[in-house]
Amino acid sequence: MESVDLEVLRSSVRWLEDGHRVLLVTVVKTWGSSPRPQGAMLAVRDDGLVVGSVSGGCIEDDLIDRVRRAGIEQTRPEAVKYGISAEEAHRFGLPCGGTIELVLEPLTQASRIEELCHDVEAGRLVARTLDLETGIATLAAAQATDGLEFDGKRLLTIHGPRYRMLVIGAGQLSRYLASIAVGLDYQVTICDPREEYTDEWDVPGTTVVRTMPDDTVLDMRLDERSAVIALTHDPKLDDLALMEALKTPAFYVGALGSRRNNAARRERLKEFDLTDAELARLHGPVGIYIGSRTPPEIAISILAEVTAAKNGVSLPTLLQVEGAKAAREQAASEGSSCKV
Repeated sequence: MESVDLEVLRSSVRWLEDGHRVLLVTVVKTWGSSPRPQGAMLAVRDDGLVVGSVSGGCIEDDLIDRVRRAGIEQTRPEAVKYGISAEEAHRFGLPCGGTIELVLEPLTQASRIEELCHDVEAGRLVARTLDLETGIATLAAAQATDGLEFDGKRLLTIHGPRYRMLVIGAGQLSRYLASIAVGLDYQVTICDPREEYTDEWDVPGTTVVRTMPDDTVLDMRLDERSAVIALTHDPKLDDLALMEALKTPAFYVGALGSRRNNAARRERLKEFDLTDAELARLHGPVGIYIGSRTPPEIAISILAEVTAAKNGVSLPTLLQVEGAKAAREQAASEGSSCKV
């Protein structure tokens, strides 16, 4: 699985190499409700084939129709708006009051899309600045906190992995979790010093390191856009990562395990001079409660909780594994008492 951005860039490069004209469409501004965020991209080939998305589908249909009828004749980028009136919002499938502004860019050699794609594939975070008057793009290193900027003449977009995820353990669950996380635009690092697990690791888009987990956490210099998930069930590995990760600004730190193991883990971590506030940041048992049993289901459960944390959503107790299971046990106990 690959990120949507990378899929759009790769397809654009391939189509250009095959001699097609390509129109790159980028969401630059939204008003009210909008199906897609700023920075979302769509590539339209000169025969109407598309990859990516900028709306729920209706705007894509309009762009495809325009290209099929008239081809890609424009030579310079232009900004267009959809959904300005209630009638247009209804026509293009936008929510009531929603308006979306797009930049339509006919790709040329000056667009530097192939170079941008190469940088993103290499795991670099890149700022691309497009001059709408000339169609010339420039590339530069970006910071994770940089965002899209558009003033009508210049479009700055950020490409590449803006969030990092460190996974401790290279087992079967880690494979499913890493595959999905790559699709969610995380730069995924798998840490496992055990050769029997890492020798066969083959998940595309991920990096494997065989260093000790605590050293890895320190080397990565985790920031507010980092997540750490411990999945080995081995305290000698998981605890080493957690004791350092909980001291960092990482937005999410979690560990797999039962409620009993989680309680024991917290007691062990107290011995590493972690404060109560730092221990309170630990998500464990990791994930939200969806009745997951198989590795793919557990991976979805974990990443749902990570996504909520990334987006600043506070989950109610009944969605968390510990709270949900405790509530079920209480309900079962009360049901048994009623039958007596």
